[in-house]
Amino acid sequence: MELGIPELTSEQIEELCAAAEKAARKHVLSKVSAKLVERLNISVEAEGTKPLNLTVEIDLVLSSQAKEFDQKALVQEAVKEAFKAGEDYLRKLT
Repeated sequence: MELGIPELTSEQIEELCAAAEKAARKHVLSKVSAKLVERLNISVEAEGTKPLNLTVEIDLVLSSQAKEFDQKALVQEAVKEAFKAGEDYLRKLT
């Protein structure tokens, strides 16, 4: 999708990545108690300018007590939330 955004400064790229990371973390922790999360590593990278490529990687390990949660689906939802937050951030810049 082409949003017609200006070239981002390194500070804006950092803010974009931070917003995406925060949204992904918030989503996971809204679905699963932090006590059930053994590992949650979220990596967000932005590369290029036009087009800007946003890469979101989530490494999630839930404890064995969290059997009722679909870990894969939770990660996919969190990635979607991260992209949505990134897109929202970019829309504010246009």
